[in-house]
Amino acid sequence: QVQLVESGGGLVQPGGSLRLSCAVSGSIFKINFMGWYRQAPGKQRELVARIADGGSTNYDDSVKGRFTISTDNAKNTVYLQMNNLKPEDTAVYYCNVDLFEKKGLVPYDYWGQGTQVTVSS
Repeated sequence: QVQLVESGGGLVQPGGSLRLSCAVSGSIFKINFMGWYRQAPGKQRELVARIADGGSTNYDDSVKGRFTISTDNAKNTVYLQMNNLKPEDTAVYYCNVDLFEKKGLVPYDYWGQGTQVTVSS
């Protein structure tokens, strides 16, 4: 089975930085997309950033210029570098991958367990 393990969350002051990591393992044939979502209390889960095979990226307007998504394809790992963090960035951050499993005919989404990011004075 495919598994996603997240790390890197924590408590930081406004203006600080964090780097989230998500390592993907299992019966992987091809990864199509990797991305990060977040969910704050009382709000719906929203897309933060996404990167496709080939390197094209997409960011939510609220994080453009502050967050950077990147991958280490050899390690099947996706990162989210978060700079100039704001209190409104506080949320649980979830890693997501869209991939083909070995012998799979259609792609499927997998989710990480979530990691808490808290931005506060």
